Amino acid sequence: MIDCEGYRPNVGIILCNREGLLFWAKRCGQDAWQFPQGGIRRHESHEEAMYRELTEETGLLPDHVEIVAHTRGWLRYRLPRHLIRHHSTPLCIGQKQIWYMLRLIGDEDCVRLDACPKPEFDGWRWVDYWYPMREVVFFKRHVYRRALKEFAPLLLPEGAPTRRGVRRSPAADPVVDPVAE
Repeated sequence: MIDCEGYRPNVGIILCNREGLLFWAKRCGQDAWQFPQGGIRRHESHEEAMYRELTEETGLLPDHVEIVAHTRGWLRYRLPRHLIRHHSTPLCIGQKQIWYMLRLIGDEDCVRLDACPKPEFDGWRWVDYWYPMREVVFFKRHVYRRALKEFAPLLLPEGAPTRRGVRRSPAADPVVDPVAE
């Protein structure tokens, strides 16, 4: 489903734990990390899409999380020219997303990256709040910045210093924190 401007409706999910760290996932077979996200189907609300994508990509169920907030409006990013499928109809030039901030209230052992037949991710870890800004693919950075900035007052105490590192989850692959080196 592509809108009249060429954007695919989508939801993004920022999942935090009780310590305020964020769920950061590694795309299958790639050295690319991102927050869970996915398309909104026809006749599906953005909240319904968020819960479906959450379960498909992380294995978490609605009763494992609580909704903290969602963005006030759509956040858009354009795909780089080389990623646009110019021979597809309708032409998709990017995504427009409603972002959700969720808090994990269940146990992190409930995370199952193989919850669907074709997993999106093959690793994950907990990271500092602003860490994704430095690590996400360049064309998504401004959307991540806007979502994180909008949600920051809900999760970060005013004036609180932030850590610069990452904390591995028990299920994560070994990773090197490029900021700490």
